[in-house]
Amino acid sequence: MTKRQLALGAFVNLPGHHVASWRDPKTEVRKITDLSYLTEIAQIAEQGKFDNLFFADVFGQPILENAHSGLKLDPVVIISALAAVTKHIGLTATLTTSYNDPFHVARKFAAIDHLSNGRAAWNVVTSANEREALLFGRDEHYAHAERYERANEFVEVVKKLWFSIDQEALIIDKESGRYYDLDKVTEVNHEGKFFKVKGTLDAPSTPQGHPVIVQAGSSEAGKELAAKTAEVIFTAWQTLEDAQKFYRDVKGRLAKYGRDPEDLKIMPGAFIIVAKTEEEAKAKHEQLNNYITPDVGLAYLSNYVGFDLSDYDFDGPIPDFEGQQRDRTNPNIRTNIVKGIVERKGLKTLRELYNNIAGARGHREIVGTPEQVADQLQEWFENEAADGFNIMPPTFPEGFKDIVELVIPELQRRGIFKTEYKGTTLRENLGLKRPVNPFIRSKITQ
Repeated sequence: MTKRQLALGAFVNLPGHHVASWRDPKTEVRKITDLSYLTEIAQIAEQGKFDNLFFADVFGQPILENAHSGLKLDPVVIISALAAVTKHIGLTATLTTSYNDPFHVARKFAAIDHLSNGRAAWNVVTSANEREALLFGRDEHYAHAERYERANEFVEVVKKLWFSIDQEALIIDKESGRYYDLDKVTEVNHEGKFFKVKGTLDAPSTPQGHPVIVQAGSSEAGKELAAKTAEVIFTAWQTLEDAQKFYRDVKGRLAKYGRDPEDLKIMPGAFIIVAKTEEEAKAKHEQLNNYITPDVGLAYLSNYVGFDLSDYDFDGPIPDFEGQQRDRTNPNIRTNIVKGIVERKGLKTLRELYNNIAGARGHREIVGTPEQVADQLQEWFENEAADGFNIMPPTFPEGFKDIVELVIPELQRRGIFKTEYKGTTLRENLGLKRPVNPFIRSKITQ
């Protein structure tokens, strides 16, 4: 029996996951829009045998004088470019269901999956940032429940479009003059609460059947959407016990949708600062925290607790987050995680708090030697808390190189991470089933 091995994603957030990464002397901030720089990062990830490169996306963020302020390129365009300069690694980009249409999303990701020979994945989000609405002519963001109801229907329509022209429909018989087997072409005729779509996609089903569907979300609605549609879920937990509870909860929901536990890979985020000695790793962490200015720290923290902290004393006491939230109907999972950090670590001031989430943003934070990092990843992996991890380097490329050069060999030495890619598609490397075209199956059984 082959020993179970963990999956690893490289979460690319440039110039680094730490809020003050741009101030580190080794980060090349002006290169974040250069293809050569992005290519270097992708190739470092392939060198480390990472399964996947993941690009998140949030827009409408405020521009702050002393912060990077989320400056970035469109991740869908980025992974399209990286498909040409990589061979093995999966390519995941985020596109919101709140401010797109299903046909556009289906078409873009089908194209990338074809061009990459089966390495594309779509990260489904509903947009947590209220300011995104203003960029699309709306006075306010969709309510939380409506966002997820829309997302459910959105994914349903996208999958119908992906399957509308089955790969086997393309006969392309030049001698007879027959191009299609029309029994394997199914026109989508969808009319729901949010979308009305009639027609087919103008591309056949892809090398993976369809691109891998990824989701990030830990609310009740998010977990239900993941159980129904997701094949990979990114999530944020601080403790083994909380991660285990989430893992068992979501895996336990799959059966009612006719799915097996192996059909969904749960990959919590892990922010890692590693060095050959624990002292050196802690010094790196402290130096990054020293680059945080109070206004940036308070603005950063405000995003995670649901209200504006800019007028608070950064060396003053931590206020009651729950009592101050703007929207109490929105289940703010990250706020609860932040409150847990305060309680477990006995933090007293806002400065202490933002220093504790400045890199991990509520995800697991691991600072230490390769052995210490591997110990913590292995513990979660072997105790029903994770199928793998979405790795969050503090800086790019240096902090990422440290992980590839120090942590990956240790995981491989323990036999819990691969030394070579297993297949040619992202699905094969993650151990996910190829989806069956439901239209073809239904025609066969008729």
